[in-house]
Amino acid sequence: MSTDAGKRLVDGYTLVVFDLDGVIYLIDRPIPGAVEAVAQLHAEGRAVAYATNNASRRSSEVADLLTGMGVPARPEEVLTSAAASAELLRDRLPAGAPVLVVGAEALRAEVRAVGLTPVSRADEKPAAVVQGYGPQVGWADLAEASVAVRSGAIWIATNTDRTLPSGRGPLPGNGSLVAVLRTALQRDPDVVVGKPESALFETAARRSNGGRALVVGDRLDTDIEGARRAGLDSLLVLTGVSGVPDLLAAGPQRRPTFVARDLAGLFDPDAAVRVPGSTEAGGWSVTDRDGTVELAGSGRPLDALAALCAAAWSASAPPTVRAVGPDAARAVESFGLPGGE
Repeated sequence: MSTDAGKRLVDGYTLVVFDLDGVIYLIDRPIPGAVEAVAQLHAEGRAVAYATNNASRRSSEVADLLTGMGVPARPEEVLTSAAASAELLRDRLPAGAPVLVVGAEALRAEVRAVGLTPVSRADEKPAAVVQGYGPQVGWADLAEASVAVRSGAIWIATNTDRTLPSGRGPLPGNGSLVAVLRTALQRDPDVVVGKPESALFETAARRSNGGRALVVGDRLDTDIEGARRAGLDSLLVLTGVSGVPDLLAAGPQRRPTFVARDLAGLFDPDAAVRVPGSTEAGGWSVTDRDGTVELAGSGRPLDALAALCAAAWSASAPPTVRAVGPDAARAVESFGLPGGE
């Protein structure tokens, strides 16, 4: 079925918290419909916030980027893992303490802004290492960080996103670079600040003035899991990294409250669906036959997806999907699943 009683999804919340890359834009271009969706939220006087694991831009830079794309944003509406990491270090270290920064200039600027001293070499005796994504990060940077951590520096990762979206498909993200140090040091970071940790969303939710916040994201392993850890409802949009095969295979901690193809799902009751649904609803029926889930019937594809989630999430292992009938085959194909007639 669609969202509750045919109501607009957005009407149940006082604050909408957006992920950025894969939801609002892809690299440097707005995703179709995103500018219009945010404009409608503003026109209705609804509060918005942006929470991003991207540590390569400061909040003011992100706000400027969004505004340049036609999405007016203020720096105070943007929550970045770089700023949150710097604030964490400020609370743990004495003023002026040296911090070895592995990442972009934006991360160095955030460290400097909280009264700490960014450094680049282990022989400068840093009290901490903060590691974030930067396109120029190389072996030499990781080597300095490794030496510093082995010498006793606190190791903070801004996030552990394994990939980041691009026009050419997923590319290595900060999590892939953290994995290099994890392998070399044979241990995990002392603290991971960004999603799926809950800190960014908890900070955003405090701006809802006691109302309800909805998290909108494109990644099950960061946005959706982070929302669940923060105790917030979430909407997965299929415009970024996670697709329907990932959704059907998602464990309990990575299952969204709603799914939509794009941000139109905020306003159109027929463009979003609560998951899981029923295995017999919306003109569809789903039957589990020894590990193969058969979809039959006709109706709205999103209702078929909700029914498939119900079957997949109750199975002991991710099932194979098989469509029975031409309408089911079209629905299955539209979600990028194998399994037509």
